Order: sequence, then structure tokens, then C-alpha cells
Amino acid sequence: MFQHSSWKLSWVPIAASGLVLLLLLLGVSVLAAYLPAARQITRLETELRQVYAHEAELQTELDYQQRRHTVRDQQIAALTAERAALSRRLEELERTLAATQRSGRGRR
Repeated sequence: MFQHSSWKLSWVPIAASGLVLLLLLLGVSVLAAYLPAARQITRLETELRQVYAHEAELQTELDYQQRRHTVRDQQIAALTAERAALSRRLEELERTLAATQRSGRGRR
């Protein structure tokens, strides 16, 4: 009977060492998967910062272009109003000239 109990005790260290080996393999596997993922996260964070910086540059350029567009629209509106005023003044002067010419012919 003593031999049987010593046989049971001899498997305990083997099972414990097997469990330790299994845990060690699991740890190495997790670490092997973690390191490339951590590097990829770092690369992606860097790329994301670059994308945000580029987006900020594009937003600044868009704001500048929109301001230029607004100024151009205001200039076009002012020039259109000025042209309309000049057109009305021209019509007015043409009518005055025609009336003057008619009245000048009537006097002769």
C-alpha cells in the first residue's frame, strides 16, 4: 500500500510541472500576439495623428477659400449693382439727349 501512495505522490510534481509548462506556453503565446499588436497600435496612432494634422490643414485651406469666395461674391454683387446703376443713368442720359435733340429740331 505504501508503494501505491508513493506512486500517487510521484505524479503530483509531474502534473504540476505540466501545468506550469502549459501556463508558460500560454503566456508566451499571449506575449507573441501582444507585441505585434502593440506595435501596430503605435503605428496606427501615429498615422491617426498625421491624418488629423492633414485634416486641420485642409480645414484651414477650406476656410480661406470660403472667405475668398464670400469676398468675390460681395464684389460681384457690388459690381452688378454698379452696372445696373450705370445702365439706368445711361438710359436717363439717352432720354435727355433725345428730348434735347427733339426740342432743338423744333426750334429751327
